[in-house]
Amino acid sequence: MLVKEENERGILEKIDIEQLIPPDHLRRKIDKAIDFNKIYDYVEDLYCADNGRPSVDPVVLFKIILIQHIYGISSLRRTIEKVNMNIAYRWFIGYSLNRQVPHFSTVSYNFKHRFTAETVETIFSWILLEAAELGFLDYNAIFVDGTHIKASANNNKRVKATVPVVVKRYAGKLMEEVNKDREKHGKKPFDENDTDNNPRRPKR
Repeated sequence: MLVKEENERGILEKIDIEQLIPPDHLRRKIDKAIDFNKIYDYVEDLYCADNGRPSVDPVVLFKIILIQHIYGISSLRRTIEKVNMNIAYRWFIGYSLNRQVPHFSTVSYNFKHRFTAETVETIFSWILLEAAELGFLDYNAIFVDGTHIKASANNNKRVKATVPVVVKRYAGKLMEEVNKDREKHGKKPFDENDTDNNPRRPKR
């Protein structure tokens, strides 16, 4: 018997996205295994304690970057779009379905004007090494900007040597994408040597 289902697109529902993510989902395993709260120790000195507007949680920002890297998404802008639409990605960064995902310009601003290059490299290297040692990354073929960097997944020294290369290339591509977006919207590209970027070193 032919059944025509009623269109339910406009129905308002109360949903707990915690129940929608399978127990064995990769992002759930990563979130449980890696203590992302350590990121606050690295960036605490880069935020004003009692002044300015509330910031986007730095853990959210770096989790978005990790999503892009793990799944080989072509750009940060595309990653933001996918996070906005993907329930599992939203769960991973701790956002409900109704909460607005950080805008691309907000994410790019933080990675240029708040975090130093050293901060980005230090935190991202730490995250990738943690993920690799826990077996969540396959270093037989690390995907970075369309290029596969070969490494032995069983060779811990090789992994540690490869991660900094990946991070530096990613940081460079991130800034390249930010500047292309600024030029597209009639804004002056960021100067890699400008003094806007906070020069303070992250806490270890």
